[in-house]
Amino acid sequence: MEDIFAGISSAFSFFNLLVCLLGVALGTLVGVLPGLGPVGAISMLLPLTFSMEPTSALILVAGIYFGGMYGGSTTSILVNVPGEAASVVTTLDGYKMTQKGRAGAALSIAAIGSFVAGTLGMVLLTLLAPPIAKAALKFGPPEQFAIVLVGLLVLSRLTDTSLIRSYMLIALGVVLSLIGIDPMSGSLRLTFDSPWLIDGLDFVPIIMGFYGMSEVLGALEQSYQKPVRADLSLKKLMPTKTELRRSAGPIVRGGLLGFLMGLLPGPSNILSTYASYGLEKKLSKHPEEFGKGAIEGVAGPESANNGASTGALVPLLSLGVPFSPLPAILLSAFMIQGITPGPLLIKDHASLFWALIASMYIGNVMLLVLNLPLVGLFAKVAHLPSKVLMPIVMMFCMIGAYSVRSSMFDVIVLMIFGVVGYLLKKAKMEPSPLVLGLLLGPVLENSLSQSALIFRGDMWQLFNRPISGTLLAVGLVVTVWPLVRRLFQAVRSRRSGT
Repeated sequence: MEDIFAGISSAFSFFNLLVCLLGVALGTLVGVLPGLGPVGAISMLLPLTFSMEPTSALILVAGIYFGGMYGGSTTSILVNVPGEAASVVTTLDGYKMTQKGRAGAALSIAAIGSFVAGTLGMVLLTLLAPPIAKAALKFGPPEQFAIVLVGLLVLSRLTDTSLIRSYMLIALGVVLSLIGIDPMSGSLRLTFDSPWLIDGLDFVPIIMGFYGMSEVLGALEQSYQKPVRADLSLKKLMPTKTELRRSAGPIVRGGLLGFLMGLLPGPSNILSTYASYGLEKKLSKHPEEFGKGAIEGVAGPESANNGASTGALVPLLSLGVPFSPLPAILLSAFMIQGITPGPLLIKDHASLFWALIASMYIGNVMLLVLNLPLVGLFAKVAHLPSKVLMPIVMMFCMIGAYSVRSSMFDVIVLMIFGVVGYLLKKAKMEPSPLVLGLLLGPVLENSLSQSALIFRGDMWQLFNRPISGTLLAVGLVVTVWPLVRRLFQAVRSRRSGT
């Protein structure tokens, strides 16, 4: 108890509170800018911690971590440009709410959901870190391959695009993710002798092309209309009682689902948003509203994103093992300070550990206090006329695409996929399945290659392992069941006809 109280008092010191506030503010700001995201934000700002005392340094990094997770939702909701990959799903209903004049409600629910899920995750992290981390260690490459494959099959049903088209888009996304150097053999593939493709295609320009540039191209078709003067009073900006009631369940479910998925290796914050969206669409009494401005489509994924971010800290703090890129960046922050996360962290650095946990609670409160008053300011952006807003969107997309690798080639990729996204929307096809395949393709390939090495080429052993075998069986049922159901319906209708 002495260590706990020492950690809490350290977190509440004036300097550490100031550092925490600075971290969440910087994280939110960078999260709003398309292309950078939390990984880029922490990487850029890590030198600030070199001369800081360890507790303050880690509090700053943790603040940036959580602020960046929330900030990505703002541009997704307002201008259909995901601030980071985990905010892609938020565009499906968040931007539709903006078009309906409910940008303020969407932003408020995103902030409330992030706060509740983050706090819930912190409680679970505090209580359950060691036993859950041990369970997560049972997931090796075969289990990772199985869960990603099943995820692709299940999450292909998120949009109104037909199942066959969704599978085709996912396959195309996976193929695009393979461009570049084979990580196992080091040989080039799908580069067509172009030096620009040796490093592969970065997903940031592609995502911003699909969601941002395609929106700019779509706006060019529309004749100029004088913007309607919107009511931005507090009453109109805040969610209604109905919206709050409909969001309560998705926020709790999203937070829990995200936390549990955060324990698994891979891009859990991305996977959890898709999984939460699919779950809420399945549970909803009005599934037809999804993709057209359903508040649950914002509440669930945003909560899952923050829940997964907290869950990912469990294996990092308990075992010293980062399961995704973000915790890996956090691990480097620990190592810079001469601290090794793992089983001995609480024993050897108890005061620091509890100060970090306490600062995460404080950071969540600060995020809510900071962002709710800014809802009105953000909502005003959504009511700018297209001739003002769209050039700003285009500028942010181009800057974001270029900043990833300082390459003009990425700006060209942005333009190309902007056109592709525009054409997909004209064909009434949602690009999300392609983006999902692009994001999870490398994880799928690496885990399959590692599994092949473990099994010495005998891939049937995937079905012999309890976890991977069960997951693959579920994937098989999910894939075959729609075909079987259609067959039964056809036989039944033929019998009733005769």
